[in-house]
Amino acid sequence: AACAGPPGATGPQRLVDNSALSVQDILSSENDRLNAATLLPRARGAVVCPRRFRAAFFAGGEGGGCVLLGRDAAGSWSSPAFYVLGSASFGLQAGIRDSQTLILVMNDRALDAMINRQFTLGADASLAVLHVGGAVEGAITTALGADLVAFSRSRGLYAGVALDGTVLQPQPEWDQAYYGRAVVA
Repeated sequence: AACAGPPGATGPQRLVDNSALSVQDILSSENDRLNAATLLPRARGAVVCPRRFRAAFFAGGEGGGCVLLGRDAAGSWSSPAFYVLGSASFGLQAGIRDSQTLILVMNDRALDAMINRQFTLGADASLAVLHVGGAVEGAITTALGADLVAFSRSRGLYAGVALDGTVLQPQPEWDQAYYGRAVVA
């Protein structure tokens, strides 16, 4: 599921198609207490990770391919840029989980941070992140000050407490395979 190596001919297009389906799933979820659909029109960008797989037994890892889309001043979405979201962790944890994730980028500062460098979620002290899982309740007013609002839907059994850092890293070889030439986000 991760975009680590050179893509096949259909890899990037499959990731784009799966990302579109994931957004539909997340937006139509009955468990969406924060209501991603009401925040999406205000978002300056979106990162969609249609499949993040996590496995752990004390030490763990997680990863998956993602697409980043930006929105211009007229409200139109850009073409996708390809990224991989990955993390490693160590702690009292065990299990396997498969997740769909939608990260809404609520302002230009956060979007620029994602585009211009490798980005570590939760480690950038200048950006506020609000994470909302399928069963977590939150108020819309809580999300108004957040730079990033992450929504996820998960399947599987996973429990524990861990120290981890999640990195969003560009995948230029996927961009090149998708567009047929070298491009940057």
